[in-house]
Amino acid sequence: MAFCKRAFHLCSDHGLSKHCDLISLFPLTSTTLSSRNISQAVNSSVKRAFLVDTLSLVRGLEKNGVPSKQAEAITSAITQVLNDSLENVAHSFVSKSEMQKSEVLHESNLSKFKSEVQSSQEHHFSLLQRETEKLRSDIEKMRSELRYEIDKVTAGQRLDLNLERGRIRDELANQNAETTNLTNKLDREIHELRAQLEGAKYDVIKYCIGTLVSISAVGLAVIRIIL
Repeated sequence: MAFCKRAFHLCSDHGLSKHCDLISLFPLTSTTLSSRNISQAVNSSVKRAFLVDTLSLVRGLEKNGVPSKQAEAITSAITQVLNDSLENVAHSFVSKSEMQKSEVLHESNLSKFKSEVQSSQEHHFSLLQRETEKLRSDIEKMRSELRYEIDKVTAGQRLDLNLERGRIRDELANQNAETTNLTNKLDREIHELRAQLEGAKYDVIKYCIGTLVSISAVGLAVIRIIL
């Protein structure tokens, strides 16, 4: 365990190299890089190479007092851990073909959803149109019934008004006839009263004249007697 800790400390003390997919655990020069054995662990699932400078790692461990076999074992363990880590990372991602399949599946699901939404919209729109037409027909029916009832009530009111007008006209005619009869009766009575007054006047004048004549005759008789 102490050797593993020292190996990981050595790995952490040195950075990653600037080359693509190459991890250098110790500083390298151009002369030593050509003479080193580089182990390559290939992940068969994602087909990528993970390169580790195992020779530099073994020599670094040997310089720090680690025996050669233990250094090789530690290097092999580190390489295996890195390969396992890369494999786990590769499993966490999706391949391009699977991504394309997923995109095709999502597109098909999306098109299916769009078609379902469109069919649902068309169905609801047709239902709405039918309901609208039904409401329009009901409104027209109610309007015609209301117009019929209004015409019926108007006709009844007109008939009642005509009957009432005829009754009032008859009553007015009867009242006019009665008024005319009363007027004629009053005129006759007035004429009769006038005739009676004229007759009474003549009688009074006649009585007055007779009285005056009688008084005159009596006066003349008295005068003759006295004389």
